[in-house]
Amino acid sequence: MKMHFCIPVSQQRLDALGGHYVLYSVYLDGFLFCRVRYSQLHRWNDQLRRVFGSCLPPFPPKYYLAMTASMADQRRDQLEQYLQNVTMDPNMLKSDVFVDFLKLVQMDTFSVTTKRASLDVYLPDGRNIQVEILTSDTAERVLEVVSHKIGLCRELLGYFGLFLIQFCQESKLSVMKKLVDFELPYVSLRSSEVENCKVGLRKWYMDPSLDSMLMDCRTAVDLIYMQAIQDIEKEWAKPTEMQKQKLEALQKEDNQTKYLELSQDVRHYGYVQLDPCVCDYPEPGCSVVLSVGNHEINCCVTLPDNQTQDVIFHINRVKCWQVTFLGTLLDVDGPQKTLNENLELRFQYSENSRWQWFVVYTKQAFLLSSCLKKMISEKMVKLAAENPEMQIEVPEQGKSKKYHIQQSQKDYFSFLPSKSKIKVAEVDCVLGAIKEDDL
Repeated sequence: MKMHFCIPVSQQRLDALGGHYVLYSVYLDGFLFCRVRYSQLHRWNDQLRRVFGSCLPPFPPKYYLAMTASMADQRRDQLEQYLQNVTMDPNMLKSDVFVDFLKLVQMDTFSVTTKRASLDVYLPDGRNIQVEILTSDTAERVLEVVSHKIGLCRELLGYFGLFLIQFCQESKLSVMKKLVDFELPYVSLRSSEVENCKVGLRKWYMDPSLDSMLMDCRTAVDLIYMQAIQDIEKEWAKPTEMQKQKLEALQKEDNQTKYLELSQDVRHYGYVQLDPCVCDYPEPGCSVVLSVGNHEINCCVTLPDNQTQDVIFHINRVKCWQVTFLGTLLDVDGPQKTLNENLELRFQYSENSRWQWFVVYTKQAFLLSSCLKKMISEKMVKLAAENPEMQIEVPEQGKSKKYHIQQSQKDYFSFLPSKSKIKVAEVDCVLGAIKEDDL
């Protein structure tokens, strides 16, 4: 599945000799990941092609004459598509050529050098553990260090992830994004302009029944038990009054196994809850709280008359979705900018035997998209286990496994910038004379 790479803006720059080049601002999951030149990406593509050959997607060609504004904008779009498509091969994601380049450009963008550092990683109960890392360590490596320190079984690492989280007022928690394996947590945290942003360890699966896979590891049970308590305290999971009393009694006894067994029956247990946002259903401008998990998107919609209505969208009836950036990025030379103020996620859904588009306006659109991808991936794994003679590509813990299954969802994700509103991109992509060395 495609990663959430996008290049909403680019800037024309002057080099030391007075020549022009273009600097592309590459965003990952809505956060500025790096700024990079075409020539850097071109050399990287050559390196990848020497290792992986013709399986790479096409790379945008060089231009030897001055580009018009439309040509420059087309190249930006092509580079964006290239980054999205090149990440679809799980073997490529693990390669040194792939990871080393992205580490380098991320560190260069934020002027971080490789050195030893301490990183606080927050557990679901609010405690933090401090680990010694290198600033150039990837999220995959940091997760290994954390797991070793707390005693988490290595074979269970795929069920957990590192996230950027925000501790808000009134003890509220907001999950901003999951750090991808090749991302550098130290750099991402340092470059984030979000107030009270931390790195947190959380489980990363959307099917609550997968708890059963972790029960033989004491540390894994501790982690999902902590998160279950936190989710109920934060009102992400919503027990009935009777369930709440039983859970409180089990918590006092520290009976983790029974607590987690009962939690399976709690409404929205194991779901990710997004911050309050806006949707267009059942009518435009409705406030909504989204909870995502267990193969569904649950929407608690506040209607204009202040009545609430629960609307459930089942993932097996979602055909495709796309994330659209509706705003304008300015001052991209300043601190890290995010796209999260003007994002929408729209998905096509089968209702009453017809396909219909539904729109959610949320700063966590990329997180929502990641949750949808995760649910589909888990569904495919389950179908593969039930139908071993069918075929599908199922990425699992960085490996590609083949099964014989027909995918029901198409075009899992696409990012569509609203070009009519990205005025900076249109202006900054107008170039003068370019030398070949600058390409």
